[in-house]
Amino acid sequence: MTDLNISQFEADRLIKIEKRPETNEVYEFPDLGGATTIPMVSTNLRENFIIDISRGRINLLKGTNQLRAHQVIVLVRLDFSGPPHRNPDGEEIPCPHIHIYKEGYGDKWAYSLPEGIFADLSDGMQTIQDFMQYCNVTTLPEFKRGLFT
Repeated sequence: MTDLNISQFEADRLIKIEKRPETNEVYEFPDLGGATTIPMVSTNLRENFIIDISRGRINLLKGTNQLRAHQVIVLVRLDFSGPPHRNPDGEEIPCPHIHIYKEGYGDKWAYSLPEGIFADLSDGMQTIQDFMQYCNVTTLPEFKRGLFT
C-alpha cells in the first residue's frame, strides 16, 4: 500500500523532476463533463506520475488539472472557475487557485496563482500546457480536440 504522506523534500523533488508522457499516444482533450488521464514518467524512467484533466459539465470555463505521484498523492492541482477554497487555518482563497502538496496536509492548502504562469484560463488547451510546464513536463503530449474544446 502506498503511504499517503511523503516528506516536503520528496514532494518538492517529485514536482521539480523532469517528466514526459509515458507513450506517444494522442489524447482526447475532454469535452464538457469529461476527463482525461495521462500516464507520465520521469525522464530518468525512475518515477511514474499521472496528469488528470477534467472539465465542468455546465460551466465551460470550470475545470481541474492535477499532477499525482504514487497513483494517489496529489502534488499539484489547479482549480479554475469554481468555488473558493477554505484552508485549514480558515483563510479563504478565491478561484482560480492552485493546491501544492504540503507535508502533513496533502493537497488541502490552496494558494493564489503565481504571476505570469497561466496565460489564459479561458483557453483549456493553453491552461493544460501552462500547467504541465509548471509541473516540469518537458515533452508535452499531443491532443486531439473535440467538438467543445
